[in-house]
Amino acid sequence: MNKYMINFAQEGKTIILASMFMSILSFALFYLIGHNIIFNIFLFLTFFFLTSCFFFRDPDRSKFNNNDIDFLSPADGTVLYIKDISDPDLGEAKKIAIFLSFFNVHRQWVPCNSKVVNTHYNPGKYFIASKDKASLNNEQTSILFIDSNLNKFRIKQIAGFVARRIINHMKADLDVKKGQNLGFIKFGSRVEIIVPHDFTINIKKGDKVRGCKTIVGSFKS
Repeated sequence: MNKYMINFAQEGKTIILASMFMSILSFALFYLIGHNIIFNIFLFLTFFFLTSCFFFRDPDRSKFNNNDIDFLSPADGTVLYIKDISDPDLGEAKKIAIFLSFFNVHRQWVPCNSKVVNTHYNPGKYFIASKDKASLNNEQTSILFIDSNLNKFRIKQIAGFVARRIINHMKADLDVKKGQNLGFIKFGSRVEIIVPHDFTINIKKGDKVRGCKTIVGSFKS
């Protein structure tokens, strides 16, 4: 059971605390000086503080279907598309693109028990995350995993137009568990799942998915 009613992501606590402090400071200055400009600054900083609290919420997703066969969604969002691609490590593969709007939780989770093969970070640019060119050009982290049955898959964290910071907790040779914190993308983003071509997919374009809750599919037995 959670100790608190609302959990905030550790990755956002500096922003939350700093914006709260600045909001309180601006109100104190307005109380002392009484200038309308300072009051407007106070309103802006308070709005930013409340927005940050909403954005960096971090719900407990520790209770989930722990069936080893199920591959869970690594993120909340809307499925943009599912298409065939060629991947340098997986060969013929399928890519599932998930768009995370401002209203989605921006935490990412490990979708199944596996081992991290490698990670790659590309500084990139900042196109709108719902556009397909974001997959090629935007700031992103690509993480290659392998499960106990030697099935490889890739998770990509892709920054959006507003996002300027991708946090990745995965390291090469790290053994990870389903539901473990994979990382966080700050302020608007996209997550892509790349799986082998024979992976059975249970979702479709337009579906709403929830991290650690929605079963994306399963590897071929």
